[in-house]
Amino acid sequence: MLEASTSITNPETIEPANTSPDKLPSSFDVSVIMESRPSSHPWADESWNAIGVVAMSEPDQNSGKNREIKRIEQGDIKQFIYSGMKIRLHLDECESYYHNLMSPEPGCFIIASEEDADGNETNVPIPFLVSLSFDEAHAYLEGDATVYSVPIPPVLYRWAEAYIVENYAAEKRTKRKRTDWKKEQQQGN
Repeated sequence: MLEASTSITNPETIEPANTSPDKLPSSFDVSVIMESRPSSHPWADESWNAIGVVAMSEPDQNSGKNREIKRIEQGDIKQFIYSGMKIRLHLDECESYYHNLMSPEPGCFIIASEEDADGNETNVPIPFLVSLSFDEAHAYLEGDATVYSVPIPPVLYRWAEAYIVENYAAEKRTKRKRTDWKKEQQQGN
């Protein structure tokens, strides 16, 4: 990762505020790091990838309102840090969060579009949503959005885990019993 003039706090040492179940927040402030590298493909000048998600230690009062983009360049490699984004958890997505956290590689899904807020084509993926839901990411993947998966920061993992424990109980799947149609027909005659 490129060096920036600002220091980023180690996300492993950040504890989410109010993690007790009665005061568990439903959203968390995050920043997304996107990277552009020169492409070796003859039809593309550059290739884009999401590098990671950084969780903020304290709520940002301007998050979602005034998004800030920081640009860092080192040679042909460019990184863009999109701050002022929120990740939200919803009760109806708890099962998807649960399966994400139980997967071998739990992740954050960054949904990006190559259009700006006015709908103009940019040819640059601009992240507009961060989610922990497989289902939500898949829904955007079915449309025109680009979906990136990055490892989940430990602080977001613990926050989502506490939210799931508070709001979700996994159901044990049971095998349904087969209906013996021949037996039912004989009893009906």
